[in-house]
Amino acid sequence: MATAGQRIAYFNGRFVPESQVLVPFRDRGFKYGDAVFDTTRTFGHRVFKLAEHVDRLYRSLHYLRIDPGIAPAELVAITEEVLRQNLVLLGPDEDYWVSQRISRGLDAAAREVWPQTGATVIVECLPLPLRDRASLYRDGIRVVTPAVRRTAPEAMSPRAKTHNYLNVVLGDLEAKSRDPEAWAVLLDTNGHLAEGIGSNIFLVRDGMIRTPREEFVLAGISRATVIGLATEAGVSVLEQDLDLFDAYGADEAFLTSTSLCICPVQSVNGIAPRSGAVPGPVTRQLTDAYRRFVDYDFVAQYLKHLDG
Repeated sequence: MATAGQRIAYFNGRFVPESQVLVPFRDRGFKYGDAVFDTTRTFGHRVFKLAEHVDRLYRSLHYLRIDPGIAPAELVAITEEVLRQNLVLLGPDEDYWVSQRISRGLDAAAREVWPQTGATVIVECLPLPLRDRASLYRDGIRVVTPAVRRTAPEAMSPRAKTHNYLNVVLGDLEAKSRDPEAWAVLLDTNGHLAEGIGSNIFLVRDGMIRTPREEFVLAGISRATVIGLATEAGVSVLEQDLDLFDAYGADEAFLTSTSLCICPVQSVNGIAPRSGAVPGPVTRQLTDAYRRFVDYDFVAQYLKHLDG
């Protein structure tokens, strides 16, 4: 059980304090980004769609041909136990990111020093940055599209959630050099909207929702949740190629992500949505539907942490 303010993590078969999770510097995840991960969040201390996230994790593992040495059902149980042991450290208005991280482990040459064989497996919790992101629900997200393009799927499929985030990290650094509060959304090599670091973009025009096709994006669980809620509400959703003309002409826009769920966009490259409303009516409708679906008011949770 977590004590003295230190969270517990699962590390290669043991539940240990986070300070004891010591990954060898020759681990392939550190050396090459040869690892996968997945992350969900809690709502009111209840984990969200854990089975779906673990399923996506194992699809990423299969793509990279990493054998985790552990069955999905066992990893679900381990994740639930890590969360259970860490809940004591959460305040009533706080929640966690809950993540699994699995690398290919050590090359044979490295085992002279570290006798580990097989994959490196970590499960951990981290408090959501509620204060840092609270203003996004009040003001909306300023999106910037950097010159850095999303890696072509012929080189590396974006549908695998790997530790190799350098492509989107470089895009995010460029976006923040132009606006420190910006969120990057990269274009693909054809100039179409793709995705950001852990976020998917949606545009609304004439009451219809449009979002990029999966070829160039990670199929986010939050993205799928919003598409499902929109369909249930009778709102049409099209997955199609979208460019900056579409973004600049949208009536409203929003991003989805694990931590934010659904959050309105204030502008794209400084151009505000045509409706002028942040959030717009469709974004507001889907946000309300998301809150009902998870039985938790995540918007109010963030806004409670606004400074001042």
